[in-house]
Amino acid sequence: MKSEKGLFKVSDAKHFIRLARKAIEYFNLTGMPYSEKVPKEEYMEKRGVFVTLHSFPNEELRGCIGVPYPIMPLWKAIIEAAMGACRDPRFKAVSNEEMENIIVEISIMTRPEKVDKDNIEKEIEIGKHGLIIKKGSNSGLLLPQVPVEYNWSLETFLEQTCLKAGLFPKAWKAGETEIYKFSAQIFKEEKPNGKVIEVRLLKC
Repeated sequence: MKSEKGLFKVSDAKHFIRLARKAIEYFNLTGMPYSEKVPKEEYMEKRGVFVTLHSFPNEELRGCIGVPYPIMPLWKAIIEAAMGACRDPRFKAVSNEEMENIIVEISIMTRPEKVDKDNIEKEIEIGKHGLIIKKGSNSGLLLPQVPVEYNWSLETFLEQTCLKAGLFPKAWKAGETEIYKFSAQIFKEEKPNGKVIEVRLLKC
């Protein structure tokens, strides 16, 4: 069950990671989306989610794709994100054989909130927030764990999100550029098909 704050437990995450693995396996075999009965009603809540794949044990990134906005049920969004992650265009496709040496990580997002750029240093907290930057048809997203992993400052985080959107690094300062923040609850396997742990508690 979720808590009153909308958090999921490790027992829920075990379902999510198993689903992501099933979705990748089935997609690799058939080219079709995986489907199964949803075990809990709360998994039908519309949530944004990212599935990240890392090689084991060196944790090299092998794919990271998501559904950033709460436009579909979480259960379906995990399937969509998992299929995308194993075919991330930045990398070679991840086969079912390689999945035996892959760690699956899932980031469940809160609804993005628009940032007041006049108060940006108080609005965005490194280690708590992920970012979405939009300008015209360009859009880029970085998860909350990314600036922590690379020890970025807030300005570097903003610049890197601009680059992810295909914009100039300082584009976040432009009047027409929109900045959104979100938080995420993150779960991952300790090893391929291994114990599922909560990496980062959602900070509300």
